[in-house]
Amino acid sequence: MSHDTVVTRFAPSPSGALHLGNARTALFNFLLARKYAGRFVLRIEDTDALRTQEAMVAALCADLAWLGLDWDEGPDRPGPHGPYRQSQRTALYQQYFERLERERLAYPCFCSKLELDLARRAQLAAGRPPRYPGTCRELSAEERAARLALGRLPSLRFRVPSGQRIEFEDLVHGAQSYLSDDIGDFIIRREDGSTAFFFSNALDDALMGVTHVLRGEDHLSNTPRQRLLLEALGLPPPLYGHVSLLVGDDGTPLSKRHGAAGVRELREAGYSSAAVSNHLFRLGHSTPLHELLSLPLMAAAFDLKHLQRAPAHFELAQLRHWQSEWVHGLSVEQAGDWLEPILPTDLTPGQANAFISAVLPNIVLPEDARLWQQIIFGEALSFEEPALRTAREAGPEFFTAAANAISDRPDIGALRSATGRKGAAFFMPLRAALTGRLHGPELAPLLAAMPADRVRARLLRFAAA
Repeated sequence: MSHDTVVTRFAPSPSGALHLGNARTALFNFLLARKYAGRFVLRIEDTDALRTQEAMVAALCADLAWLGLDWDEGPDRPGPHGPYRQSQRTALYQQYFERLERERLAYPCFCSKLELDLARRAQLAAGRPPRYPGTCRELSAEERAARLALGRLPSLRFRVPSGQRIEFEDLVHGAQSYLSDDIGDFIIRREDGSTAFFFSNALDDALMGVTHVLRGEDHLSNTPRQRLLLEALGLPPPLYGHVSLLVGDDGTPLSKRHGAAGVRELREAGYSSAAVSNHLFRLGHSTPLHELLSLPLMAAAFDLKHLQRAPAHFELAQLRHWQSEWVHGLSVEQAGDWLEPILPTDLTPGQANAFISAVLPNIVLPEDARLWQQIIFGEALSFEEPALRTAREAGPEFFTAAANAISDRPDIGALRSATGRKGAAFFMPLRAALTGRLHGPELAPLLAAMPADRVRARLLRFAAA
């Protein structure tokens, strides 16, 4: 594979937020382009005006940018193959529609939805695969004119050649073979004049010089139609690879009930782009590398031969693993930027750094840190029952001695000496009284992060007999 010939693309329809399955598709295409120093193209497929949401275009671009999937050509980055929004390519599509009609490779179809549904039902009842029966295929010019005179708006259908076998090598599923007689003539322009997916998607790939297309396996059956179209137009088809579908840990299509379905949800929950991309990289793509990888390292390790056919299971536990790996690699300064929204605004830099140093080894998401921010800096402290019981069992003498040992800078060693206790007998009641819990971050850093007057007040709560 030549380094200067690989061109991939991501071509979302802006009808909703960026789903994790589509994000993985974008990631794989990005990595393949970067592996061979090729081009990665972003194309917005917005020919369906009813489903297009303009706000989603900006949201899709923002999510891709957050993931670090930097495109070389796109709506905001002009290149030699623009425009990169299909709604702006209508005149170009019309030229090719006219050419196909002129060469009798396409024809107007006046069949209504009801007529098509009845034909489909009849075919299924007869045990035949449903496909267009060719009702309008050989209408004369007079018959077409009569239908137009009645105000019937036609769609445009591609005339599928009969008796052909369409063969190609899929980059994931291997050799594929289809009979053209099983396909049936298909719509390439809708009644309202908008371009159908089969046509604009394939045509733009060819005109934009796309060489490799990685997409979901639900598009595999579209490929013979698109190859027929491009062959009829004398245009080169890309190499297609259809990756496994993304499912939840229960094997059903990924949805919100599995924890999240979209990039924006994970981003707003505090997950890092590194964690998300590392998990997606390993969904349907095997690798012997087990460490947290940067995008350049992922690109170097990306291999088409490692794309898998089995459904890829998104697991929140695995995502949390990669998030934990990312968090534990942060410096205190980097973590400060990440946690800034949950930190009290009146903290000094020293207090903030002490808090971050204390909790960073024990958190995965900002929400985890929010709990400890409330414990350390909050006025009221809620107690879990086991912690409350442990504190009371330690006795008032323990807490009186501990409180008397508190100076302006609480020190764990001074407290140990003052109470005369060691091990669990020392740490467990002290943790219980200070945090209301028996488990959490190491006690010494927590003590260093907590204001001295708050430490003393919480100890004195249990000093009274």
